[in-house]
Amino acid sequence: MSTAMPLKSVDYEVFGRVQGVCFRMYTEDEARKLGVVGWVKNTSKGTVTGQVQGPEEKVNSMKSWLSNVGSPSSRIDRTTFYNEKTISKLEYSNFNIRY
Repeated sequence: MSTAMPLKSVDYEVFGRVQGVCFRMYTEDEARKLGVVGWVKNTSKGTVTGQVQGPEEKVNSMKSWLSNVGSPSSRIDRTTFYNEKTISKLEYSNFNIRY
């Protein structure tokens, strides 16, 4: 399968009130709606971390959602993105919550 858009992979960490507010569930939902793959999980320091992969445009939409939207009762203070790179193929078949 060849795509016109390059595939991107990016790791993220979301800071703020993002645990105990269904953040992971909403993230999984949004990722599936957008058609990106990867994972999300809570960290021991009260943040949410994960990885998103997909066409650049869709990954950018997800980055925007992770930075500005989140779950209805969350409060996003800041989101950091790192290890952003172009990939030749997706490493995941779907998006899920890790524990």
